[in-house]
Amino acid sequence: MTKRFIIAVFSLIVLFTAQKIQAQINTDTKSDSIYSNTFNEFKNIWVKLPDNYNPASSEKYPVVFILDGSVQLNTLETVYNNYWGHYLPHMILVGISNQTNRTRDLTTSQIKMRRGTEMDEDTGGAEKFTEYITKELIPHIDKNYPTTSYRTLIGHSYAGLFTVNMLINHKEFFKNYIAIDPSLDWDNQKLLKQAKEKLASEDFKGKSLFVSMSAEQLHMMDESVTIDNLMENTSEFTLFPRSIMEFSNFAESHKESGLNFSFKIYPEDLHGTVPLPSIRDGLVFLFNWFQFKNPPTYNNPETTVAELTELLNIQAKIYAENFGYNVPPMVEELFNGYGYMNMQMGAPEKAKLFFEMGVKYYPNSANVYDSLAEYYESVEDFSNALKYIKKAFEISGSLTHKKRLEEIQAKN
Repeated sequence: MTKRFIIAVFSLIVLFTAQKIQAQINTDTKSDSIYSNTFNEFKNIWVKLPDNYNPASSEKYPVVFILDGSVQLNTLETVYNNYWGHYLPHMILVGISNQTNRTRDLTTSQIKMRRGTEMDEDTGGAEKFTEYITKELIPHIDKNYPTTSYRTLIGHSYAGLFTVNMLINHKEFFKNYIAIDPSLDWDNQKLLKQAKEKLASEDFKGKSLFVSMSAEQLHMMDESVTIDNLMENTSEFTLFPRSIMEFSNFAESHKESGLNFSFKIYPEDLHGTVPLPSIRDGLVFLFNWFQFKNPPTYNNPETTVAELTELLNIQAKIYAENFGYNVPPMVEELFNGYGYMNMQMGAPEKAKLFFEMGVKYYPNSANVYDSLAEYYESVEDFSNALKYIKKAFEISGSLTHKKRLEEIQAKN
């Protein structure tokens, strides 16, 4: 199969997916708040529901929580909006507000001095903030939104320190972690030392961690300092990156912990610019198993219906093993995309397979019934076309489906 053919196939999928997606609800980010008994005050949060969210559906979603939500949630949304589907599942995104008393809430121990300067802020409140997240925030999200227990936590800088602490000391609450430029130098590397002890002695199987480090600032104080000689430098200035490097080297060399771990250095990024590429690479790493296996086989005209069915069954099994619950082997949009692609390629049986799978896995979506109705129209089976467009109209009540219903009734 030629590269030109594969590109054309994917172009068709994109085209028909764009044509058939129908917005079911306003999915703008929602501001929310909860009263925290831990802090005796209201706490703000922001929640971004997936584009395919339908309040009438029983579908539930994994959740990504990101600290410093007032700043970082937009970055997370940018990455997610570009990568869901093939790389990432539909997920709920939650921005955690912690800009007030940020240093206090995210740091893991109390200190009076940092980098030769007296601290003028409260410190060491991470355990109390953890109590808020685990006993109040997560239950609130689970109660008010269609969530699963598959959770990811993302944090940058002090929030990266907090994220590593959650993995090391409270690993039961999250499946995945992204620690971006984490401040592991904090309090003479106290958490780093604790992490090394636990990674050498405890079981972290089933947990995944992506750690990133920006390296551009290494040259700001001393141009002779590079990634290659970083660990030989003993200055206070390099303690921050050396701590990240030391942690990552240890995690990579202790595979017996069972932790699924990845570390990436960004040579041309600063501390303030590294969140965007880190979130992108981190999520792609964490959900590497979500990506399709053998995509060229799906696109090959010679692949049989039986072979496609087996591929979908394998994909569903992979998802169930990783999520811990049953999940459709494709997002709805891709079932539709592959269905229309095969209609265009003159492969009606394959088209029918994908459209029927869409109905099977997304029974509360008007769009999948509309698509299956269109398939039956294409093969001039107007009785079945009418059956499925009626179902689409029953779910949506939209004028579009009403008009389609009338058109098919005229043909029947």
